[in-house]
Order: sequence, then C-alpha cells, then structure tokens
Amino acid sequence: MTAQQVYLIRKTFAELSRHDHVAALVFYRRLFEIDPALRPLFTGGIEAQARKLMDMLGVLISMLERPVGLDMELRALGGRHAGYGVKDEHYATVGQAFLDMLSETLEKNFTPEVRAAWTALYGMVAAAMQVGAKEKEEALKITR
Repeated sequence: MTAQQVYLIRKTFAELSRHDHVAALVFYRRLFEIDPALRPLFTGGIEAQARKLMDMLGVLISMLERPVGLDMELRALGGRHAGYGVKDEHYATVGQAFLDMLSETLEKNFTPEVRAAWTALYGMVAAAMQVGAKEKEEALKITR
C-alpha cells in the first residue's frame, strides 16, 4: 500500500467512525443479502458483532505502519475465523459487502481513489487471514 492509500484509508475511516454503528449494520445487512448461507456463522447478536467489526478495523488501521505486527494480528484473526467455519470462498463475499458498505456510508467521498485504497487494504487483510487459517488447519492436523 502506498502512503497516499494509507492517508485515504485513515481519512475516510475517521468519517466512517462517526457513523460506525450504522456502517457495521449496513455491512452485515449487505453480507446476508449477498449470501444468506453465511448467517449461521454468526451465533452472537449482530449488534455485538458490529462493535467487534469496527473495533478490529480501528486496530488494523492503527497498525498500518507496523507491517510485521499487522501481519501477525491478521494471521491470528484468520486462524480464529477458520475455527468459526469461515472458508476461503467467503473472503470474496465479505470483500464485496465491505466495499458496498463503504460506498453506501461514505457516499460522494467514496471516490475511485478511496475505493482502490480500501480494495488494496482488504486484499492484504484477506490474504494474511487466509494464511493464518491455513496455519491453524496445519497445526490441527499435526496434533491429531
């Protein structure tokens, strides 16, 4: 990611944070519209899940200048999500729902440059999480 992309992400995340509860609920609404089969993966209440989503997003964005720590955090997150039943094919659906949420929430501020920045970030997040999921799967095979 470029410095300009990091700047755009931080700038638009600050705006998103002013409406974080609504944004997170928009995300889950859109996710379940795209793939209703994902709903059973969320056993807790969506309100609590929405808070977790925005909190984790804030943590990840705060770590953008610390790539090693960010990668470790994302791999651990991917391992946990694998335990919840998240599969590789779900990442594309989540990415689409996430970009749709940003578009709906940021409206006119969701420019092509902002979209490209968030797309790059999500690609990095998804790739690291998928590595973490595979690592967890391999670790489970070894212990069996």
